[in-house]
Amino acid sequence: MDETQFAGGDIAWILTACALVLMMTLPGLALFYGGMVRRTNVLSTLMQALGAAAVVTLAWAIAGYSFAFGGEGALFGGFDRIFLNGLTVNSASGDLPETAFILFQLTFAIITVAIIAGAGAERMSFKAWMVFTPIWLLIVYAPIAHWVWGGGFLYEAGVLDFAGGAVVHINSGVAGLVLALKLGPRRGYPKEGQPPHNLVLTVIGAGLLWVGWFGFNGGSALGANAMAAHAALVTQIAAATAALTWALIEWITRGKPSVLGAASGAVAGLVGITPAAGFVEPYAAFIIGVLASLAAYYGVTLVKKLGKYDDSLDAFGLHGIGGFAGAILTGVFASTAVGGTGGAVEGHWMLVWTQTWGALAAAAWCATATFIILWLLERVMNLRVDPEDEVTGLDVALHGESA
Repeated sequence: MDETQFAGGDIAWILTACALVLMMTLPGLALFYGGMVRRTNVLSTLMQALGAAAVVTLAWAIAGYSFAFGGEGALFGGFDRIFLNGLTVNSASGDLPETAFILFQLTFAIITVAIIAGAGAERMSFKAWMVFTPIWLLIVYAPIAHWVWGGGFLYEAGVLDFAGGAVVHINSGVAGLVLALKLGPRRGYPKEGQPPHNLVLTVIGAGLLWVGWFGFNGGSALGANAMAAHAALVTQIAAATAALTWALIEWITRGKPSVLGAASGAVAGLVGITPAAGFVEPYAAFIIGVLASLAAYYGVTLVKKLGKYDDSLDAFGLHGIGGFAGAILTGVFASTAVGGTGGAVEGHWMLVWTQTWGALAAAAWCATATFIILWLLERVMNLRVDPEDEVTGLDVALHGESA
């Protein structure tokens, strides 16, 4: 394709969306997580996000993109695009330069991996994290991305995932749960309090995530078009509704709405609307915001308590459970008026089943493969830092620095 055949506005929007989604990880998620850990572990938490951004970039360019989008198999993309083989300045992916599409998808891969780090915060070895990251990307993330977005079997089955409910959030949340269970709880948890050291950082991070989500969902329209605007609108509605829902729950149950709760609620709403943003009408965004916030709230309180696991920064509660809620609710509220397959509200109840089993299929592969990866890594290195380092704090013990 001749370069002049690409629409400049589409390219400009997707490159902007790339910057917004990368900002969600650095500094958005890094600060969101960094504020919630103890003071002696804030730099190590930020370093995990920074390390993920660097390693995932290389792994994506070497093989991840090929595994996700390099072929048309039901389960696996292929090896044709290893090291981005065949890419030229004028290569096309739909109506976009393929270079822009590769970069956009890369930013999604980065934040998916970075979310997992929250489950093992304050105790995972940085060496183990840096080895785990590229392996998980290639074995778990890339195949699931192919299943849903690359023409794989979930795409063929009609599973709807506009911007990553299964690919990003269920995937990262389930992987986080497996990691938390494998590592075991933090020293002293739950008897000793593990209070956030700086909620100002967390709110700044949440704000950057919220802003970046316009690129996340709006960019998934893959063009500067009406669908991008629609996705941005329903994203804003769901986030605001969910933040207020979480605050109201705390107001009723605890007597005070917390800052951390409102920020977490906003993220839960953003997670919930992610798979639905290109398929539902605005009224549904209000409902999804409420229900995703409720699901995530009980995911980080009741489910976590019953499960007796230490998911340090609630990767599974917010992203895993919130992602499941969003995937299923997409099946309920998908509307032909927006462009999606009609859902349960239009009489097509089978879409709820399709969304449910699709989400479970992604979760099953993620859980199984993540456990095997961690089990194998445990044979050759320590996944967890020494007890002395955990007491000292990972900032000094692993990086020789202090915040």
